[in-house]
Amino acid sequence: MKFSRLFIPTTKQNPNDATLPSHQYLIRGGFISQLGAGLYNYLPLGKIVLDKIRAIVKDELDKVGCQETMLNFVTPASLWRESGRFDKFGSELLRLKDRKNNDFVLSPTNEETMVDLVRNRVKSYKQLPLNLYQIHTKFRDEARPRFGLLRGREFIMKDGYSFHESTEDMQREFALMEQTYSRIIERLGLDFRVVEADSGAIGGSGSREFMVLSENGEDDIVSCANCDYGANIETAIRAKKQRFETESVEMNGGRFQTIDVKTIEELSDFFKLDAHYLVKTIAKKAIYEDREEIVLFFVRGNENLQEVKALNAVGALELVDVNEDELREAGIIAGFIGPQIEGFRTIVDCELENSEKMICGANEKDYHIVGFDFVALNVEYKDLIEVQQGDSCKNCGGQLKISKGIEVGHIFQLGTQYSKSLNANFLDQNGKSTPFVMGTYGIGISRLMAVMIEQNHDDKGMIWNPQTAPYQLDIIISNIKDKEQFEFANNIYEELKSRGKEIVLDERKERYGFKIKDFELIGFPYALIVGKNLKDGQVEIVNRKTLEKITINSDKALEEILKII
Repeated sequence: MKFSRLFIPTTKQNPNDATLPSHQYLIRGGFISQLGAGLYNYLPLGKIVLDKIRAIVKDELDKVGCQETMLNFVTPASLWRESGRFDKFGSELLRLKDRKNNDFVLSPTNEETMVDLVRNRVKSYKQLPLNLYQIHTKFRDEARPRFGLLRGREFIMKDGYSFHESTEDMQREFALMEQTYSRIIERLGLDFRVVEADSGAIGGSGSREFMVLSENGEDDIVSCANCDYGANIETAIRAKKQRFETESVEMNGGRFQTIDVKTIEELSDFFKLDAHYLVKTIAKKAIYEDREEIVLFFVRGNENLQEVKALNAVGALELVDVNEDELREAGIIAGFIGPQIEGFRTIVDCELENSEKMICGANEKDYHIVGFDFVALNVEYKDLIEVQQGDSCKNCGGQLKISKGIEVGHIFQLGTQYSKSLNANFLDQNGKSTPFVMGTYGIGISRLMAVMIEQNHDDKGMIWNPQTAPYQLDIIISNIKDKEQFEFANNIYEELKSRGKEIVLDERKERYGFKIKDFELIGFPYALIVGKNLKDGQVEIVNRKTLEKITINSDKALEEILKII
């Protein structure tokens, strides 16, 4: 393709709301354009990249027996009501009515639709297993769409759904999808980790996330230096905390006056004790479908409450902060709350179970309890704490580290959650009507486009690898008025094009420096510079990743280019 004919509206200015490199460069490089909050159009270069990512995903899925479909983007709300998610999914689900006042949703995911497609059509175990997928548009009404394609409202996603006669067969497919997704991301040339994850609004008994490592990632990934353990920090578990170096502290038990001493830091200074011996209280309001209540969580003073673990512990739709006024109205004294409180749901971190000689609130203003024991306390114990850098691995005892990552894929073991609620059954080997056992598997196509740049860029622009680059080579004519340069570059261009190579000829009537800056911003893997040295029989090849230039004889240019692309 000739550059002068390409629609690539590059710009020098960063968008006002763009903070991440992928957001900045994809817009500046003419790959996407913003239509509205979290809404993006894909320009020709962006569409080429999307198609290449899509082709890799489809190739790997088809190899293992998955079959592609395409489902409606607009879904009848009746299906979501059948599954119970119409009201439970939350405000990210965009609900709308048609002219006849019928309810619909814009699909953020398609478990309901795919189950409806299969039920009454797959009737026997002999037709199983079955793995169907689509690569299609999704919509989630994000409250704060940001980071370009990484957190948009409309996005392109591959979502797949498998149907099985047994849990064992579903788990076999789940493992196969983990391997398949790993191959997809490896083919894209990305550095990633597969980690244990929370199932969230999708549900199910187990899930795995595919996290591409990036310093700009929104998620914290916990991994072990010695083994293959990895988890999103929302679900990460450490080995039980080793005994504290000074475990046996002496305390005179009882109520102790602590006037205006409320925070963990203040208590630690007041008692001259490490926060390990203090009990931290976090009050939250749990929101359910039909009610709300204040829940009190208790962890050691040197630990942090993990919000997703806390949410799962109470089974609520949402947890929100509670202010001091609300606590006061409920009869709770902020800063002096203890686990022996009555009339409220209290959940204690499991590492506090059977612990002794702790300091906690006395549920009385300006008083704490010294020497408090959890040994005979009748409360709920749950894993509530957030794993910290340097904690020990639960599998091998190795040291855990925390790094940043961007989720690009998520797979779930659904079980019969959706098939039961939607009455989707088949006849098993005994002729009994049985609900399908399901798995679901998602990977973000448009998100991968942004992640490619988050992991591959410099201060000049994007760096596409050969697997996903819109074009492999940019032939740059330094002086378009030089007939010899033009004819040489055009001949190379025509020859490579005839061989089916993905190349672009920059024959625009622009300065050489302008063309180089576009090459660096757009990130084609290589450039062939046809300049003034041509008269001496020399041209240059530039590697975009390293910015290294090599000078070659012009009569060897075609041969050298064919070696690298």
